[in-house]
Amino acid sequence: MDEIGPEGQAMLKKAKVLVIGAGGLGCPVLQYLTAAGIGTIGMADHDVVDVSNLQRQVLYGYSSVGKLKIEEAKKKLEDLNPHVQLNLHPTGIQVENALELISPYDIIVDCTDNFGTRYLINDACILMKKPFVYGAIHKFEGQVSVFNFKGGPSYRCLYPKQPKEGLVANCAEIGVIGILPGIVGSFQANEVLKMILEKPGVLSGKLLVYHSLHNSFHHYKIEGKEHPVFENGKLKDDYHIPCGTAIESFEAADLDSLSDHYEQLIDVREIHEEPKFDNWINIPLSELEARFTEIDPQKNTLVICRSGKRSEQAITWLNGKGFDKLTNLKGGIKNLIQTDEELF
Repeated sequence: MDEIGPEGQAMLKKAKVLVIGAGGLGCPVLQYLTAAGIGTIGMADHDVVDVSNLQRQVLYGYSSVGKLKIEEAKKKLEDLNPHVQLNLHPTGIQVENALELISPYDIIVDCTDNFGTRYLINDACILMKKPFVYGAIHKFEGQVSVFNFKGGPSYRCLYPKQPKEGLVANCAEIGVIGILPGIVGSFQANEVLKMILEKPGVLSGKLLVYHSLHNSFHHYKIEGKEHPVFENGKLKDDYHIPCGTAIESFEAADLDSLSDHYEQLIDVREIHEEPKFDNWINIPLSELEARFTEIDPQKNTLVICRSGKRSEQAITWLNGKGFDKLTNLKGGIKNLIQTDEELF
């Protein structure tokens, strides 16, 4: 392309980009940045591949299940372009490592799936004076923007306050059409290339919203605002990033054993998720704040979801309301009921 030429390709070769998250959004971002010839690409993710990921995380296959995502991704990307330096960071981003993690890179790409991490990435990028490309997906809708670009608006200008912990499910829990991460991730990669190549039209101060059912695109202006996000020039420590907890868990052998051990079974999956079971109280995580009074705090209670993640979030929130007889079903019901239809 005349608009890029050898000079532009040299700019790409010199660039260093960190991709945080190697899941649904991270896979297309990593593929296209590698194919474009970005000189150095960092991959930060501590998760392993699960069968349920394969519907949307296209760098992986059945042979990858149970293996570290970034290690599996590196194999595919090296085959795509062996001239790219791929740095592996097998860790989640936390307050303790955020500044050190992003420091060597020019541009940060947020491919995560929770609010706490996004706020942390945003604040770290402000401190380090680095732009980051934001992407988010939910069911049939995706969002893309670029924050902290040349003094432009930040993520906190779009969403000033973090939602209450545990009351917003991510795409793995609420569902997303498999093609959507590919579309949104491609838009994210496009923004990275425009910044590196110094092209106009970077999505700074704008939020692009795409709806896959309607094939509609909308742009919304983001006004820059001042936000006191730092204390003494350091990152805060209240980002509510999901991580391992000390929540009591129960590992069941079969469905019948659940009611034998607990007086109350709370299912925090969404209403549309199947299968449903008799004598289980269904209170979706998104409705927990409004309906928690339906739960008897005096009964020994097992909290259940598909994978064990939403139930863990529900228990954390309920603990804050004084509930102390709660146990999480380890691994969720997917370990007890697994049919071919449920894998995708």
